[in-house]
Amino acid sequence: MRHVDALRDAIRRVRTRAPFRVDAWVVLPDHMHCLWSLPEGDADFPGRWRAIKIAFAKSLPTVEPRSAAMTSRGERGISQRCYWEHIIRDHRDFARHFDYIHFNPVKRGLVEHPADWLYSTFRRCVASGMYPSDGAGAVDEPAHAGERP
Repeated sequence: MRHVDALRDAIRRVRTRAPFRVDAWVVLPDHMHCLWSLPEGDADFPGRWRAIKIAFAKSLPTVEPRSAAMTSRGERGISQRCYWEHIIRDHRDFARHFDYIHFNPVKRGLVEHPADWLYSTFRRCVASGMYPSDGAGAVDEPAHAGERP
């Protein structure tokens, strides 16, 4: 969680060039989940992820060990090469993934309540009225949302 501010800066920089709305996001010690809305007619999730990864990697000092192959490809080894993308089908699917993202720190045993995790949009969602002020809307883990089959 040491570099979360660098990640936030990378996201801000990318959003100025390739806009998207962050609907939900959680950063965990070894992975993250997010739910974005892109402008109408724009489906370039891969380009945005690539730009975020590049901006984030460039903001950090190169201290991790890298193989010759990684070095020749310009890879840092601080993020996985691929990601899992899911196109939201409807409002119910959106809600399930929205809750899954915010519940993930609880599921991973990092906190007892989603509001206790600092690296999440959960509190922003409570403040905007998307969850009740006590966060009761996200106490139950949605079945299988956001997980690969």
